[in-house]
Amino acid sequence: MQPKPSSPAAATGVRKVRIDADQAGQRVDNFLRRELPGLPKSRLYRMLRRGEVRVNGGRVRPEYRLAEGDELRIPPARLRAEPAGPGNRAVDRMAQAIIYEDRRLLVVNKPAGIAVHGGSGVSHGVIELLRAARPELRDLSLVHRIDRETSGCLVLAKRRSALRELHARFREGVVEKNYLALAIGDWQFGERLVDAPLLVTHRQGGERHVIVHEDGKPAQTRFRLSRTYRDYSLLQCQPLTGRTHQIRVHAAHVGHPLAGDERYGDPDANTRLTELGLKRLFLHAQSIAFPDESGNELHFTAPLADDLQRFLDDRLAQASR
Repeated sequence: MQPKPSSPAAATGVRKVRIDADQAGQRVDNFLRRELPGLPKSRLYRMLRRGEVRVNGGRVRPEYRLAEGDELRIPPARLRAEPAGPGNRAVDRMAQAIIYEDRRLLVVNKPAGIAVHGGSGVSHGVIELLRAARPELRDLSLVHRIDRETSGCLVLAKRRSALRELHARFREGVVEKNYLALAIGDWQFGERLVDAPLLVTHRQGGERHVIVHEDGKPAQTRFRLSRTYRDYSLLQCQPLTGRTHQIRVHAAHVGHPLAGDERYGDPDANTRLTELGLKRLFLHAQSIAFPDESGNELHFTAPLADDLQRFLDDRLAQASR
């Protein structure tokens, strides 16, 4: 049987786009990636180098940030066919995970096991699934990130102006995030602030690994005991900084690695937990709060994921009797 010929690339014509307030502030290369899906990255940057892309009639560098009122000339391009989109089941599941929405924001209770965005072997993450579910939201963007293994509150901006404002809130340190985690061992510290710098290193194959190291970036996490289950402790965790794997590394640093943590945890304890029914890292982004553009406090809460709640109710509660 002869192989089917590949579908021809789609050709686009010259376009001129007037940048509005919501589009302003983006780098021109990032804006073009969204406007020209399927265009090879090498071709996009060649367009910019050759001056085929013009802003207000002049050449611009890739890092140029678009301003409101700019006129952007997008040259003709041949776009490769985009890869197959996510399946309807995955898209519907993510759409059902939305717990809040207004004209500027969208908040989801992210399921565990789904990355926040595609890449590194992951075809579709939260952002791709939500864009498939809501194609009218052309500027939908992640405000922050949580680990693939972690469930819970994740905030997205529907407008560029909202994204800029929320990034400013994070820089100002006025965003409060709270996590629920199960730690191995009997937590005896009461409320404890762990202040230990974190350094990102790389294992073989490029996998990120984080260690406590004096050359690392400042990192602080406040831990508070919620309940004890004999050999395990349910903790409220408040990261005061936003470093990679911060809660997991800080918990392990003080001798209480998180249950189900295959990277920083206790292998023997994880084996026992698997036998009890825990199938993944016990870490849940329980809530996030920040002031809106008018100064009113917004607070979002995601209930503990069903699999983690069942584990506490059915397994650890019995083991603690």
